[in-house]
Amino acid sequence: MYSTVTVPKSGCPVRGQMEVNSTASRVTRWTSGAGNASRRRTSRASSGLSGLGSGPVGGNSRAGLITLLARRPLRSFLDMTPQSQPRAVVLLSGGLDSTTTLAVARAEGYEVYALTVEYGQRHAVELEAASRIATAHEIADHTVLHVDLAHFGGSALTTAAPVPKDRPSGGPGHDVPVTYVPARNTVFLALALAWAETLQTGHIFIGVNALDYSGYPDCRPEYVEAFEQMANLATKAATEGTTPVSIHTPLIGLTKKEIILRGLELGVDYALTVSCYDPVPTGEACGRCDACRLRRKGFEEAGVPDPAVYHTGPTELRR
Repeated sequence: MYSTVTVPKSGCPVRGQMEVNSTASRVTRWTSGAGNASRRRTSRASSGLSGLGSGPVGGNSRAGLITLLARRPLRSFLDMTPQSQPRAVVLLSGGLDSTTTLAVARAEGYEVYALTVEYGQRHAVELEAASRIATAHEIADHTVLHVDLAHFGGSALTTAAPVPKDRPSGGPGHDVPVTYVPARNTVFLALALAWAETLQTGHIFIGVNALDYSGYPDCRPEYVEAFEQMANLATKAATEGTTPVSIHTPLIGLTKKEIILRGLELGVDYALTVSCYDPVPTGEACGRCDACRLRRKGFEEAGVPDPAVYHTGPTELRR
């Protein structure tokens, strides 16, 4: 059974705006405007309604339970539900790495709460991909949070600056490319940390990689370790010793080939994912940006076909 409500800034649901159905995953969308914040959430509840009568409100009846749900924030009912699985927040961009990371978290037995950040990226098609992926997997919740990093600029992914094409692969010893978004992973992890603490968990998954990557500083193991140390000093739950924070990076030491093979073992449908930084207007991947080149290289080395549709390909796959 799930219910859909509209929750105003006060956190209390609006009575009367509710639908009831048999099964669903939770989908939450936060938007921020001029002084107003709202969220749409679809939440699973553990109690079934079958066999209940239609007696007066307040009794053990369908009407009574629906009225009770309408009067209380859904978060409170989620917290009352016994946890059969440990919870984990997974950062989900809609790309290959984050999708594989989500699959790893599920395979390790976590109840997944996926967080997608709409940060003003020019390749907004990845948001649609994230929605498809969340729907395809059995997860507890998918939240899309709007944080406008494009307001600051400073990246080819959030401005009209050209995205580099046919660039030698990055990594240690290479310049950080203009597709780096200032402090992006720090912002993302901070948001995931806030949500994880409200979920009473310290498990956060992020699909960073330090081998086949563009050389971003916030994908390195030392960065992740430093953030984890900070997080354990920053939250009430961690400082009280009840919920230590652990940042899981299952892909950080894998090549793109190994990531793809791991995902295929777990049943990932990579046709749902989007990697391209600069897709053409008709929707095809450019085939020449860092993300496309690393993806194509990974599939070629894995010996499996890449389901992505490319507008054009690089003249050569430089390492």
